[in-house]
Amino acid sequence: MSAVEVCKLIDVPVSGALGVVVDATPVAVVRDGMGHLHAIRDICSHADVALSEGEVDGCTLECWLHGSRFDLRTGQPSGPPATTSVPVYAVSVEGEGDDAVVLVDITVNAAAR
Repeated sequence: MSAVEVCKLIDVPVSGALGVVVDATPVAVVRDGMGHLHAIRDICSHADVALSEGEVDGCTLECWLHGSRFDLRTGQPSGPPATTSVPVYAVSVEGEGDDAVVLVDITVNAAAR
């Protein structure tokens, strides 16, 4: 599989997340505090809840249920209750302005780049 279009760039909240599905895999497309895009599995490794419903703080995404925080670049949790990382995926933007689209490739581990 290669990168697939998942949403328009204007659909991703400023310093927030949007939940999408790529080939049956839940993905959170996240804009961090600096405006950079990230794609991370949209399921907390501690509890089976959507991370996209959590809060973005800088380059971390906090799970809304128990407060686990995940680094958007690596997927690593920064403290309990989560102890297992979540996958991060390659994300890119094509086009400009209101027509720009976000593409995600769930076969590429962005943390390994």
